Amino acid sequence: MKKIGRFLLGFFVIVLGLVYLSPIYIMLVNSFKNRAELYQNTLAFPSTFDFKYYLQAMEKMDFLQSFFNSLFITVVSCVLIALFSSMTAWMLVRTNDKLSKIIFMTFVATMLIPFQTLMMPLMQFMGKIRDVLGIPMLNTHGGLIFMYVGFGASMAVFLYHGFIKSIPVSLEEAALLDGCSKFGIFWRIVFPLLKPITVTVIILDVIWIWNDYLLPSLVLSDRVLRTIPLSTASFFGQFTIQWNLAMAGLTLTIIPVVIFYAAAQKHIIKGVASGSVK
Repeated sequence: MKKIGRFLLGFFVIVLGLVYLSPIYIMLVNSFKNRAELYQNTLAFPSTFDFKYYLQAMEKMDFLQSFFNSLFITVVSCVLIALFSSMTAWMLVRTNDKLSKIIFMTFVATMLIPFQTLMMPLMQFMGKIRDVLGIPMLNTHGGLIFMYVGFGASMAVFLYHGFIKSIPVSLEEAALLDGCSKFGIFWRIVFPLLKPITVTVIILDVIWIWNDYLLPSLVLSDRVLRTIPLSTASFFGQFTIQWNLAMAGLTLTIIPVVIFYAAAQKHIIKGVASGSVK
């Protein structure tokens, strides 16, 4: 019975894996087809593996410009989220009074609010900041990064908060007795110990920000500012959809984040477990 159970479990895992991989297979094989082949049989292999559709997709997407826009926004946003969230979580853990608990629970509660309920009031608020203070929050990379930092802080603070509890206070007290300042204690003692959870936060935020379409579509309007997910929208017209070019463009979009995730995936489970359990 145990062998039968293991066989059924293995069979179920394989079938489930194939189901999850099927969209990637469809995207890859159709990125090499012309429109006639694509409509004839979506699941069949292409007659020839021609990369001309990738070149056409890159040209229509303005791929290099969009790639560097996405790279800049993702890197800066992730760095700022990691820095500000780690400092915030450290102060909340070490202060440990009622106000700190209220602030932390507020961060946790904001994780439950869907972005769709906030997007229109958020755009109106950012427009008022532009009109009243003269700070360009809309149609700028800086404004988009500011919003990403705000939306990404809640989960990051939650993960850092749990991880910092496992760091002995005696290390910080010893550094304080040696004359180290609060700033020095954090950067020289605490932050280096946060490497596992920092890597986890950065991985999760890279995947989220790189693939995000909704927030950039609300904030960015100029073509030169577009991110990669926004540039793929050029394949979907009002009356026609260039599916083969769209598949090639989507493949180009996911390749960088898949490579990044594959290289750093071992840190995710370790960091999330440490940040949520300890």
